[in-house]
Amino acid sequence: MSAVDKLAKAIRDVPDFPKKGILFKDITTVLQDPIMFKQSVDSLYKQYKTKKIDYIVCVEARGFIFGSALAYKLNAGLVLIRKKGKLPYKTYSVTYSLEYGKDTLEIHQDAMKENGRVLIIDDLLATGGTIQAVCKLINKCKVKIVGIGFFIELLFLKGRKKLLKYPIISIIKF
Repeated sequence: MSAVDKLAKAIRDVPDFPKKGILFKDITTVLQDPIMFKQSVDSLYKQYKTKKIDYIVCVEARGFIFGSALAYKLNAGLVLIRKKGKLPYKTYSVTYSLEYGKDTLEIHQDAMKENGRVLIIDDLLATGGTIQAVCKLINKCKVKIVGIGFFIELLFLKGRKKLLKYPIISIIKF
């Protein structure tokens, strides 16, 4: 069994979370095992080690886990995307629709230097709406998005279709 297959097998399914009808992919089972956590970060690192990344942009909250470890390995800056009101300095913001309402994400205006090479990292690609909003937000910073990486992709939700103009890599596909 490959390392990726072992990681996929270790992810716990939690039915009806956060609401009825959702099958939640719980990554805490991977994170709590030091060997599996290392393998998950190394799997992402292998995909991007030659891409000359200046900044890893990661999305609250589970994206912070993979993003920070990957930024360290790639010797890149770490930029946080947070929900409205969580960042203490001047921000750009974008509001986007969810299936149950709207949400707003923010980034510090001075988070990245113009023309920097950016990799977006998050734990999971589902419908793609959040990452589509993140791309709009990052584009306000006048940087180049060189890729988007996910630990998990839920193929049946077709989130990749909303992000076609960017190279996307996902380690585990369900």
